[in-house]
Order: sequence, then structure tokens, then C-alpha cells
Amino acid sequence: MRPEPHQRPSRLRGLNTLRKRRRGRRLAALVAGALAAGLLSAPALAGPAPDGAASPAPRLNLPSPPGGEDVRVLVFHGATGEESPTVNAGIEAIEKIGRQGPASEHFTIKATDDPSIFAKPRLGKFNAVVFLTGDGDVLDPEQEAGLESYMKAGGGFLGVHDAARAEPYSDWFTGLIGARPAAKNPDKAQRAVVEVGDRNHPATKDLPVEWKRPDKWLNWAENPSGSVHTVARVRSNSYDAGEGAGGWDRPVSWCRDYDGGRSFYTGMGGTAASYQETDFRSHLRGALMWTTRLARADCQASITDNYKAERLTQPNQPGKSDQIGEPHGVVTAKDGRAFYIGRGGADASQPVVTDWNDPDTGKGKGQIHVWDPKTKKATLAGELTVFGNKGGGDELVKNEEGLLGIELDPDFASNGWVYLHYTPHSEINRDTHMAERRVSRFTLDQSTNKLVMDSEKVLLKWPVQIHSCCHAGGGMAWDSKKNLYIATGDNNSSRFSDGYSGNNPEPKFKGVSFADARRTAGNTNNLNGKILRIHPESDGTYTLPKGNLFTGEEPDEGGGKTRGEIYVMGVRNPARIAVDPKTDTLYAGWVGPDAGAPSTTWGPAKYDTFAKITKAGNQGWPYCMGNNQPYRDRNLPDPSKPLGWYDCDNLKNESPNNDGLVSIPPARPNNIWYSPQGGGPDFPRDANGVPSYKLGEQKLTLPWLKGGGQAAMNGPVYRYDADSASKDKWPSYWDGKWFVGDLYDGEQPRHAVVMPEGAAGEKDGALPAHAESLDQIIPVGDGGIRNLMDWRFGPDGAMYVLDYGRGFFTSDDKSALWRVTYKGGAPTPLPGDMADPALRKGASR
Repeated sequence: MRPEPHQRPSRLRGLNTLRKRRRGRRLAALVAGALAAGLLSAPALAGPAPDGAASPAPRLNLPSPPGGEDVRVLVFHGATGEESPTVNAGIEAIEKIGRQGPASEHFTIKATDDPSIFAKPRLGKFNAVVFLTGDGDVLDPEQEAGLESYMKAGGGFLGVHDAARAEPYSDWFTGLIGARPAAKNPDKAQRAVVEVGDRNHPATKDLPVEWKRPDKWLNWAENPSGSVHTVARVRSNSYDAGEGAGGWDRPVSWCRDYDGGRSFYTGMGGTAASYQETDFRSHLRGALMWTTRLARADCQASITDNYKAERLTQPNQPGKSDQIGEPHGVVTAKDGRAFYIGRGGADASQPVVTDWNDPDTGKGKGQIHVWDPKTKKATLAGELTVFGNKGGGDELVKNEEGLLGIELDPDFASNGWVYLHYTPHSEINRDTHMAERRVSRFTLDQSTNKLVMDSEKVLLKWPVQIHSCCHAGGGMAWDSKKNLYIATGDNNSSRFSDGYSGNNPEPKFKGVSFADARRTAGNTNNLNGKILRIHPESDGTYTLPKGNLFTGEEPDEGGGKTRGEIYVMGVRNPARIAVDPKTDTLYAGWVGPDAGAPSTTWGPAKYDTFAKITKAGNQGWPYCMGNNQPYRDRNLPDPSKPLGWYDCDNLKNESPNNDGLVSIPPARPNNIWYSPQGGGPDFPRDANGVPSYKLGEQKLTLPWLKGGGQAAMNGPVYRYDADSASKDKWPSYWDGKWFVGDLYDGEQPRHAVVMPEGAAGEKDGALPAHAESLDQIIPVGDGGIRNLMDWRFGPDGAMYVLDYGRGFFTSDDKSALWRVTYKGGAPTPLPGDMADPALRKGASR
């Protein structure tokens, strides 16, 4: 058997290097000469290269071939050794799919193992070339020059499985394929899950989002993600990839507009049986629809160089907040203005009062800034005096209260109403260490971009303890029925429970057990640790929409023990929520406790959490987390000693601090959770459903996630607006995807998620079907967005991102508003380049 290039004896390496240099020079000369002489023909395609791509060679003056039987595909299966057993099966499959669908989508094929066809003008008769196999140097320099000329003139290429091994010394062919196999690969076929992330491309749009199938799976010497447009990945924990598999991100099929033409590659098709699968044939057919120009597709959408991240605000002037406050939330108006808030922590030069005897303890300025796309400048719209500087909280040094959330009225353009979620300093009680949280409506003077400070209408207010930090929440969002969702933290101390369930009733201050989240998040009669849903009225009041968790008038246990504003209970610290504008589905994320590892005594480690919420319910805190993993109860007289495990399906709030119902709604599982060990930790369970919580028995169900120092920051669901004329909008590839992230960069999540389709995706606790990293699109690192505090899509389809900065409870020169835009260009081929005349009017297929 002929050795692979990486296995060849070292004495040949010098010859191979020299050969590569000579071959490159000869290829360049051959391509230039062939194009200049017009000896090599190819399908005539018009239109400029996409932004950032190399300009294609001049098109030869030939008509674009019509649809139907005149669309031709060359299937090449040349090899330097023994022919692969997949060849006959592959040829038969491609012949069959060429006759599927309407006549305008049919194509004929020519199969050959003779590489000389690449050096003849006849190559230009084909709309696409398929490399069905690959085994070393199957083309000589003149033949490779023919293929290169063909692509430069607008041709299409499809590589299948071992095609990635062809022409191993050609950098150009490596670019055409997109990646090369690693030195070590699994040696047998295995059943695995293919995650189909592109729901629009003709090669994948008809496939299940979780596609379970057997094949021979390749590992890659270098991960191509970001340099190619990946349409499908192999789920890393669904098979044994052996050594050299790399991380969780394992692309298996991708495409790109390359060197003037279109290139598609799939690492599947490594077994003859693959070609008998209906779904795999559908995959090949869709790939050929695009490469032959019978269909359009966007193969630019996930290539990272097509995105531009631009910082919109400058560092503040010394001692001022002229550009930005301590970043805490952003929202955009329909005219493109971005409104963003500062919680209340000033920069390091400002005084911090931590003495409870001082009337100014904890006093801060919650700031509202406006960035205007017309002037490209930020202005201060207004300031609220808040309890929100560092004063107060644990040891009087930290505080998460302040200006926490902002939303614009759905009719903001006409009424100028701005809703703010905040803690006014004027309402704190320095004796009891209690304060008031409120949601108020203000009016913005549209002519000056200034808040009218005396226009405040207080919609909703409730008490919060400010003796011991933390968990204020803050996010807000609207649905299509003009209901306002308000996320509130559990107002519970992070201490006194060893980082596990916040259920310690012992520590108190002036009668308030500030370390017992059963007082708040688990209490049906308390607005903390909840996501509220109200319907604001024009007079500054609100009504309660139908479908909330409680009516506020439940007769059980004597009545008066529920609040009708509650839509979701059992959340710990939901800083960010979002509502899908198409489906009205609520998405939320919240920060978990502090335990770095699970405990067989107390329960799960810290789980930061994301949830897709389709109806009112209980997300479990402080009784259960993750996929209904229970904590252990503790109670007086000695909270250091554990009692029984909570029953997630039959929860009872038996805290002495509970003034709500004792029997509370069952906990439901969440969709995404992660700990310092990784994503989706799960354990074997006993007969009562209690996990073992033994670290050695832990299974990570979401391998794309990893935590550490973690703080979940839920993001939006993107909805593509085809009618928008914006040149900056993100492409339709992202439509319907849920963005989940973390305050921190590094290995923490910054991903776009696809949920299962149909009823499976609506099930409580359904795991994501697909996820892909956004680290290079929303850049991490010192020069990027290191501390992601909030992110929203604007009406222009661009993403607006707040970078918190590098210090806690303050702002610094890294605190900034960013904008991430798309520059990748339109789907290809362009309408005038379509092979089917019926499609040339611009229809996107």
C-alpha cells in the first residue's frame, strides 16, 4: 500500500518540498497561459467576487447553459492505487439524483478515472466537477492547472470524503477542499450524530437537525471553521474519534465561494452503504444543485472575515461618564439609536461611601446614554440617583443594585416612553437595610435626546434587602401583545451555603433571613427570583395578562399567598432575557451559585443556566437545577446538617420565611446548564431519582460548553428581515438561532444554538440540537469584547454589544458599546448566473 504523505520516509521530504515549489511555479504559468490563450473553457458566470474574496479570472464569452439535461456533471474517481469500494455506489447514487425533481433540475453525468480530461478544453462543458475519491497525486501540474482555470472561470466543485487526501502538496487544492485529514483517524465505521446547523442551504435544508447515521469519520489536521461556511458538524460525544480529534467543534460538511467558483466538501460518504441512504443522497443532490448553479445558497454566512466588530464609544474623559456608565443593558430604537445604561458604579476616581450611618451610603448615578447613528456620537440622556455604587452589600464593599434594565415602549417613536428598572437611593432604609425596587416609565424628549426626569410614572415596586449582596437581575423584554417581562434576582446572599442551594434560614438582619432563597425565588408571594409579566397601560398602571403562573387570587391555603405578576418562578439571577419576535417564546439565562464541584452531601456544583420558556412555570431554584438535579434540604435548628433531598416533582416550601403557598409548582428541567467541569453535567440516579453526584461518574451532555469563572448572559433570537435594505444586517443563516453567552471570554459560551424542531424542541428541558462558536465573530481577547454584558440585534440587523470593562462595580477605558456588522455579500450564484433560465430573475432557491 502506498504510504500517506505524512508517513513517507524523511529522506523524501526535501524532494517533496522542492517538487512543491517547482509545481507551484509551473501551475501559475500554465493557468496564466491557458486563460490568456482562451484554451480552457468553463460555464460563463457574471458578477463581482464577494467582499474579501480574490477577484475571479475574466469570464470566457460563452453562454450560460440552460437547465434540464444540458446541465452536466463530471464525476472523477481516479486513484494512484486500488480503486475505492465506494466508487460504483457513488456513481450510481449521483446518476439517480440527477434524475430527481422537476426536469429543470435534472443533470447528466460523465464518470471517468482518466485525469487527462482536466487538461482539455472539454472540461468547460461541465457545470460541476465531483471528486468522488482521492489518493495522493492524481493530477499532474497541467491537469491541476486545468481544474484551477475551470474554477477561476466560475466552475463548481464537489469533494466527497477521501477527496480531502488528493493533491497533498498543492496549497491551492487544500484551499479548494478546505481542510486535510489529520494523521490519525478512526479506522472503522461508527454511528454518530450529525448536527445540521444550516437550515437554508439546499444540501441540508431537508435533513433532520439531528441526523443519526453510520460512516467513517475524519479528523482534521486544522479545523476549517471560520475559513469555510460549515453546514453540518459531527457531535463529538456521539462516537469515538480516537486521538487527534481536536475539540468539540468537528465540521463534516462545508462550502465556500473559492477563487471565482463554488466549492462544496463533505467528509461523509466513506462507506458504500452511505450512498444507499435517502438523506445522504439528498445531501449530495443539494450540494450539486448549488455547485451546478441550479440553486442559490449563502456560503459566506459563517466565515469570520465577513464580520466587522467596531467600537462605537470612546473612553470617558477623566472623572466623567460622557460616553458610558458602568455597562448594564442596551436596547435599540427603530430609527437606529442605541440606548444603554450604567448601573451606578462610577470610575475609580469617584468616592465610595460604605458607612451605613452616612446618608450617602451606596449612592450612585444610574446613567442613560444614547448613541445616534446619524452623528456617530454618544450623549448623556439622563441620570437617576440610585442605591448602586459599591457601598452596602457584604462587608459594605459590593452591591448589584442600581439601574438594572431598560426597554423602549413598542410605540416609542410616537410616545417617547422609556421603561427603567432600578433601585432609587431615596427609598433606602439605613436602619433595616431594606430598599425599594421599581419599574418606572419616563418620557424622552425626542428633539433633545434628554429624559424628562419629572415625567416618572411608577408602574410596579417591591421591597428588597440590601444588607448582603447580591442577585438583582434586571433584564426586560416585550412580546407581540405588548406584555412587558421583568427579570428579578433572588435578592439572596451568595454566602452561608458553601456555594450550594441558597436555603440557609439562619443568618438574619432585623428579621430578614437574607440567605434563604425560599423566602424569595421559591416563594409564590414574593416578586424576587422571578420573571414577571405585566401589561402596561397608557395611564402608567398595568393589568395582568392571562396565562401567568398565578392569578393572585388562588383560594388554596387561605388565599393571599400568590402574586399574579409572576410568569416564571425559581430563577436565581436573570440579568438578561429575550422574547423571540416571531413566536413570543421567552428565553432567559441566570447565574448559578459558587460551588466548584458537586457534593454527595449537598448536590450539584454551580450551574449557570439558559432556558427556553414556552409557558408559565417553575425553573427550580433553590430546590433543583440543571435537568432537575435536586439539592439537599437544611433547616433549623442546625442548617449545617443535611435533611432529605428535595423532590423536584413534588416541591414544598417549608421554610420558616415563606409567606406563600407550601405546595409550589413542580420544577421543570432547563435546556442548557454548565459548571467548571463542562456543559450539561449529569449523573447516574438511584431509585428515587437522586443523582450520585460523584465526579468520576459525571457525564457531560453538552461538550461545547465549559465554565470556570462564569456568569450567564442570555442573548436574542435573531430574525432575518428580507425587506430590510440594510447593508449591515446578518444573513438569513442565523434566522431563528438563539444566542447564548457568558460575561467572560475564553472557554465560556459565546454560541449560536439551534433547538430541536417540532414538538421535540418545545419539550421542557430539550437539549440543543446544534451549537457553533461566535468567538471570532464577536471577538474575544484584549482587543475585543472580553466581558459581554448585553447583546441585542438592532433594526438594521446588526448586533449591538456592551463590553462591561475589566473591573467590577465600576467603569474603565474598556467599557464600551460595540456594533458587529456583516459584509459578506449576497448568496451565489448571482441571479444572472443561474443555470436554469427560469431562475435568472433572482429567485432564491
